[in-house]
Amino acid sequence: MIRKLIRRVLKLPALGRQSVKPKIIPFSQHGVRRDGLSYAARKVVTRLQEAGFSAYVVGGAVRDLMLGVQPKDFDIATNATPEQVHHLFRRSRIIGRRFRIVHVMVGPETIEVTTFRGGEVASKSDSGRIMADNTYGSQEEDAHRRDFTVNALFYDPAEETVVDYHHGAKDLHAKKLVMIGPPAKRYQEDPVRMLRAVRLAAKLGFEIDDATRKPIAAHAHLLKKEPPARLFDEMLKLLHSGHAYACLNKLRDEGLSSGIFPLLDAVMDDSGGQAFIKLALDSTDERIRADKPVSVGFLLATLLWQQVNQRWQGYQRDGEKPIPALMSAMADVESEQDNEFAIPRRFSATMREIWTLQPRFDSRVGQRPFRLVEQPRFRAAYDFLMLRAEVGEVPMSLAKWWGDFQDADDDERLEMIRTAKDEPSSGAAAQRKRRRRRKPAGGGQGGQGGQGGGA
Repeated sequence: MIRKLIRRVLKLPALGRQSVKPKIIPFSQHGVRRDGLSYAARKVVTRLQEAGFSAYVVGGAVRDLMLGVQPKDFDIATNATPEQVHHLFRRSRIIGRRFRIVHVMVGPETIEVTTFRGGEVASKSDSGRIMADNTYGSQEEDAHRRDFTVNALFYDPAEETVVDYHHGAKDLHAKKLVMIGPPAKRYQEDPVRMLRAVRLAAKLGFEIDDATRKPIAAHAHLLKKEPPARLFDEMLKLLHSGHAYACLNKLRDEGLSSGIFPLLDAVMDDSGGQAFIKLALDSTDERIRADKPVSVGFLLATLLWQQVNQRWQGYQRDGEKPIPALMSAMADVESEQDNEFAIPRRFSATMREIWTLQPRFDSRVGQRPFRLVEQPRFRAAYDFLMLRAEVGEVPMSLAKWWGDFQDADDDERLEMIRTAKDEPSSGAAAQRKRRRRRKPAGGGQGGQGGQGGGA
């Protein structure tokens, strides 16, 4: 321990590893201008450098810039401690326990600033997982601690140069994902790295290097020990990657979905609902690529819908009325998910509202259509109805009617409702209507509005 402390104080290379001279890549070879950075990123780097510290844009932002893709956010690495960074920026806060970082707010943008990590990990579990990591070091040590070579590139906007310790630029041009250090050991330190490998490979269209890929299947079980909240966050990153369906298929191919993501297991194993799932995820990808907002509750509602719908139909076949049958189906599916993978309430509430509004689209009489369009979740529920119509689950004419109804004025809406009364019913509503017509006179013909199953 004393030798390690002395080497750190004197800024000597870590024991057991020779110092690596980085490759300095000039602008003429990488083509990344400082203007490609956001104003906030440039400001934070400049202030740190003017204060006498080293500071670089690092990680995925550099990777994306070199690929010609505009990054969504920028991370900065520096030799300043979190306290020193916090002192320099009035609008900043120190966060994190496992590894402390600083969030610097510049206008509407938040820049994540990390201190160069040291070569020695402060605390590990018996399995090798990193539990605490507030040890600081040199830029070289920080590069060695990063996960993949393409994420270990440092960009200096002042000089417009890229610092490369691990041939990351070469792997970037080869479209190859390579782990820094022994892959098995790195997966033990942080099992989530396996999920990142899958997500990046699918998102970037890269191949996972054989040595990086080989230990994944054998170490997949380590993910089951990760906190559910952390796995949920990683799942959302997969679904918001802009290549969600490819990510899910890649997860299954690498053996990372079975038993780890119960929600995704059910989604990918449901061959009957693949068209619906793919349509929903493709729509999500399009919104993300167009930089449009995506509702997590809506996305989860689409992923679990086939399970809900199948049980809904089953309960109705057993004699339950549509609305109670739907409630039972929803409760069953949510209970199964909560046993293994609790969905935060802020998302599950939206998901439930979208589902519960589906039967109400079948009722187009009286004041019910007016009340439905006033529901806070009407637009999300209508978009969900459109997905169902596109896969033939409900008539497209029904979805089109509601599309026209929401854009019409009051007089036009009244005429649409009058006309809808004369149209033949379809789906579950039509089946119930036919059943009622077989009953003897006086059997109660009215009141069927709003009870349609729509399945």
